[in-house]
Amino acid sequence: MTAPNYQKHLLIVEDDKGQREFILEAPAYSLGRSKRCDIRVESLFVSNRHATLIRLPNQDGSYSYQIIDGDGKGKYSTNGLSINGEKIRARILKHNDKIVFGSNVQVTYLYMQRQDTSSAPLPEPSLDETLIDPAMVEKTVEEQSPAKSQPTPGQI
Repeated sequence: MTAPNYQKHLLIVEDDKGQREFILEAPAYSLGRSKRCDIRVESLFVSNRHATLIRLPNQDGSYSYQIIDGDGKGKYSTNGLSINGEKIRARILKHNDKIVFGSNVQVTYLYMQRQDTSSAPLPEPSLDETLIDPAMVEKTVEEQSPAKSQPTPGQI
């Protein structure tokens, strides 16, 4: 059995309003200039409903997000979408994809994942290991070395 994965999907929107971050957790998002959009993108170059994000399950239990130009029902945006310099209508997003909506509007998709190892069993301690107190080692060394005979006061 594999350890569970923790994943985080993040959009960084850079538009006329500045830079904002959105954590993606819902099954779908609408992106655009309209006040009804889940993620508002502030620019005159952005359509009211410019793009749609849809969460897709993966076989390993994780999930990905697909971006679709327009409302996801066949009505495309005016300026379209460009991801990493390539014009697209739909694509499953990959970490660090740069999505351009129009002039001065860019969205960066980030995907972070880590595997939970807290449930992994700890290694068994070896039965061959012996712990020794350092004071015992010094005493043992002294006991093993031949004692120097000290002259007694009457022997000199």
